[in-house]
Amino acid sequence: MTFSITARCEKTGQFGIAISTRVIGVGSRCPYAKAGVGAVTSQASSNPYLGINGLKALEQGMTAEEALQHVLAQDPAIDVRQVSVVDAKGNVAVHTGENCVGWFGHRTGKNYVAMGNMLVGEDTVLAMAETFEENIDMDLSERLLKSLEAAQAAGGDKRGRQSAALYVVNEEEYPYMDLRVDEHVDPVQELRRIFTLAQEQLVPRMKLMPTKKNPAGINDRAAMEKVGLIEEEK
Repeated sequence: MTFSITARCEKTGQFGIAISTRVIGVGSRCPYAKAGVGAVTSQASSNPYLGINGLKALEQGMTAEEALQHVLAQDPAIDVRQVSVVDAKGNVAVHTGENCVGWFGHRTGKNYVAMGNMLVGEDTVLAMAETFEENIDMDLSERLLKSLEAAQAAGGDKRGRQSAALYVVNEEEYPYMDLRVDEHVDPVQELRRIFTLAQEQLVPRMKLMPTKKNPAGINDRAAMEKVGLIEEEK
């Protein structure tokens, strides 16, 4: 019912997921990632615990493949699941259950997994994979969204469109980017619109946020005025 790409940026160590489906609120159920640990996406007949427990397994030192097998062993319905895992070293693992609804399948490459089910056809997943590989120098957030756009243009979910999400973690416990379109006639296009606004409004503010190294954050008045946190005095 869904198409997604789960990936790691080799240059920055960021992890992220871009995903879209014909069901409301995909961003609240399917993508999971933790800074310095990895990323996991659960879809088809999604099971959030595959993401939750998959990250725990990665944090305990398991590889992507070991973490995948660990969580699948705990799930009695793996024949209807799709799961992708990317670990901190860029290793990837993926499972597509034999009873997922067609078209279903996946493609893997260095630092990424592209997968989908209930799609118009294989071209959707191939477009995601090819676009991700062709844009290696792009910022991870842009690279993931561009891959999602290519997938939608290639066909997408055969039932139609409804929700989309972009989730990226950098170095902190909180996400670097968590953008969601929960219900829209063209969710991927709407996600692009929100992403463009985020570049102007959110990304500059993220640079001022409290961090592990600087718990106070940046509270310099000039810096806050520059990103619109407070209005410049006239």
